[in-house]
Amino acid sequence: MILLDIEKEIQLLEEKLNYIQDIFAHKENENILLLQAKLNDFISSYKKLTLNECKQKLSSLKDLFSFLENKLDRQLTPMDKVRIVRHPQRICLKDILENVYDNYTEIGGQDEYSIDPSMLIARAYITRKVGTKVYHQPVMVIGQEKGHGEEFRNGGSVKPWGNAKALQYMKVAERENIPIHTYVFTPGAYPIEDYPGAAQQIARNLYEMAGIKVPIVAVFSEGGSGGAEAIALADMRLMLSHGYYSVISPEGAAAIEGKIRGNNKASLELIEKCAAQLKITANDNLVMGYIDRIIKEPPLGARPEHFDFFKTLRNEVIKATDEIVLKVRGISLFRSLALRRLKNPDIYVRWNLSSKAKQRLLEARYKKFRNMSKHAYIDNSTGFDRFKEETKTLLWTVYGLLRYDLFKRHQQKIFQIIEDIKGEAFALVGKLQKKITYTLCKIPWYQKRKSNVCELVSLSEWKEEKKPTQTYTSPQAKIDKAITCPNAEKEGCLDQWAPDLFGDLAGVCAYCGHHFPMEHEWYLYNVFDANSIHEFNNHIEAGNPLDFEGFSHKLKQAKQKTGHKSACLTFEASIQGIDVVVAVLMAKFRGGTVGAAEGEKFIRAVERANLKYRPFIAYVHGTAGIRIQEGTNGVIQMPRCTMAIRRYLEEGGLYIVVYDTNSYAGPVASFLGCSPYQFAIRSSNLGFAGPGVIKETTGIEIPPDYHKAYHALSRGHIQGIWDRRQMRDNLYQALLTMGGRRLYYQ
Repeated sequence: MILLDIEKEIQLLEEKLNYIQDIFAHKENENILLLQAKLNDFISSYKKLTLNECKQKLSSLKDLFSFLENKLDRQLTPMDKVRIVRHPQRICLKDILENVYDNYTEIGGQDEYSIDPSMLIARAYITRKVGTKVYHQPVMVIGQEKGHGEEFRNGGSVKPWGNAKALQYMKVAERENIPIHTYVFTPGAYPIEDYPGAAQQIARNLYEMAGIKVPIVAVFSEGGSGGAEAIALADMRLMLSHGYYSVISPEGAAAIEGKIRGNNKASLELIEKCAAQLKITANDNLVMGYIDRIIKEPPLGARPEHFDFFKTLRNEVIKATDEIVLKVRGISLFRSLALRRLKNPDIYVRWNLSSKAKQRLLEARYKKFRNMSKHAYIDNSTGFDRFKEETKTLLWTVYGLLRYDLFKRHQQKIFQIIEDIKGEAFALVGKLQKKITYTLCKIPWYQKRKSNVCELVSLSEWKEEKKPTQTYTSPQAKIDKAITCPNAEKEGCLDQWAPDLFGDLAGVCAYCGHHFPMEHEWYLYNVFDANSIHEFNNHIEAGNPLDFEGFSHKLKQAKQKTGHKSACLTFEASIQGIDVVVAVLMAKFRGGTVGAAEGEKFIRAVERANLKYRPFIAYVHGTAGIRIQEGTNGVIQMPRCTMAIRRYLEEGGLYIVVYDTNSYAGPVASFLGCSPYQFAIRSSNLGFAGPGVIKETTGIEIPPDYHKAYHALSRGHIQGIWDRRQMRDNLYQALLTMGGRRLYYQ
């Protein structure tokens, strides 16, 4: 070892020390101080030592680093792990492609010459030797690319067109019948509304991934909410041991909990506390059931020089893909046992699937997500209630099969035959009638009689629409004061008396048509037929699955104030005689945020609509997104609810979404945004992220009307804007003219 080699080793140790200091940030740690002191001592004295002494001291110093790295690894807090995955030295997708796969070609653009450099896609091969035979197995690799400090990668924050590119090549993989490996390295999606829109594209990805007929393996390093879910709906979900998976960043949670406004920042202590309370680590998510396995990393996280880790990662993704395939294959007993019991079994599994295996794959994927988060809500139903519900479900299943599947199918055939006979008879009678008329017209008395015949015009019978007879008085109408329209300066609107504005005018400005917010109860009384609303699933209650400090008290207050147990109200009703199933997200309950209880109620409502062959309507009175205090228990509702909607639509249902007031984030980016029929009440706002989040994330100052419904319409995110007073008529018209084959009245 010469002097130059020693200096290189010193440089590597200095980089290690800097890395350790970055991870532990502001904290004082005696182990770090010891490493710093020992390294400084060696740097100041190594030139005075002999070569052998230098080697010995350097070897001892490296051993000390290894020992203390292991010790420090056991002291890592959740926030320390967040700093690990954010560090420029963290492994990235390019490192994985170079070291896990045997050959690959980057597609859909390269580096900065790409529609979105933060989304990397590659067609790769894994070469496996089993016995004396070599197999080359193709896969599609998709993931966010953060790079090592490359600014053009945007920190792995993917724009809508990047997620669209990912979906495009998922469909290519499906067509080629090869597995998909996704790698999640994102702090969150880039919040921009330009077409195709951040929320709408994530919703589209989730909807399509639910039906992709090839094995999907997802590996989490940094899983930031909706941006992660855009490529993470998978059959097998693995997570790196130092990664995190969360509904929101710890800093964002701290800002909300600390009610931080403006340019102020939350304290480091509050950020650390929120990171711990959100339960974002690999172990936390494994316990909650949102990942299947943890991939062990080297102490203090995997970096590009950790080649043994890449071997482990390679074995894990191969094993995961094998397991998915064998679960849906016909003959797989002994290979499945070998995979479970042996660390690196010497077996070969062909990864392409037959048509029957593909159907079993989709069914297994649906069941996997359907069974998630059952621990995260409160179910107050008794054993008898569950038995009664299961009995009703069974009876409805039998009734639907007989009434709508068997009888209706044969009924349609009979009607078709009758229509054909009528058509033939009409054609025959029509010819005879023409000949008789032609003959009669030659007779003089008939010609005279015909000329005297008067044509009578009859009006169709007017059927007056049956309006709801219920009455609802808004609390705002009881306030005796004048209300100024926000458009008064621009449109010249005069002040209006509150009892008139929120009474007869239904909260609509008489001058410009601006819609003031109204309570969700107004819609219950004015949209649906009188006495037709029958609530169900009210035994499901929002809880505090993470034991988030202070949240149980806030939930209790919300339940007492609103009289509801969650932000989702589900019921059966009718609109002008047409039976529908409805889910309402109520803004007055914790801002309409979605947690495990809301997700479960929504899914059960979709299943009921499917069971009873009825249209399904989601009225969003307002939603602020996923409930952060429930952590991953909330964010997992995005894929869960979207999969339920996809199953319902594929059966031939009708799904209509109506947005009101303010609708943002996760719900819009999943089970709401995937509807083919989305409408908004005039003056409402909808999008992926609010103005404050956009400014903080992107630095862009957006205009005040950026999220207005008319902008969403111009971007193609919704299909129409409705006047509140016409919602009943518009919904009825939609029910008559839209929908698939699985509707009882069609």
